[in-house]
Amino acid sequence: MEDDIEMQNTVTTGTSESNNAANGGTDDSQRANDWVRIESSDGFSYIVKRKVAQASGTMNNMLDPHGGYAEARTKICTIDERQANLRAPSYRSRRELTDAISRGIVTEKLVEYMCFKSHYQTVGPKEDIPVQEMQERIPPEIVLEVLLAADYQEM
Repeated sequence: MEDDIEMQNTVTTGTSESNNAANGGTDDSQRANDWVRIESSDGFSYIVKRKVAQASGTMNNMLDPHGGYAEARTKICTIDERQANLRAPSYRSRRELTDAISRGIVTEKLVEYMCFKSHYQTVGPKEDIPVQEMQERIPPEIVLEVLLAADYQEM
């Protein structure tokens, strides 16, 4: 799973994988090995293989070359936590909502789950999948935001 993801701050100049994400090939065999950049609203980006990004139904549609989305050309998908968190219960104060919006940790946990899902997608029996390990990676204080963002991303 480690070779399917790379984290970097968007302030840096980038890597050869990020250049590949912007300049990848167009045929199906190359497209499966393309790299895609997933960006959070607070400036962090994660470079993952296309098959990992396609674990999200929303990103799968965005990356479809026949869909007409700009993300299919640029290979950059932005996860805007604000969209998912706007559907949060209305009893939250404006300050709590702002704090939740600006955290890239939610995007990081979504990317971790997409890697987990794509890695274990073809495993035989469900007993072989370490679900408890994935659950332990998500801090309890952000579970609601991660759940809302995952629902928004159709995971």
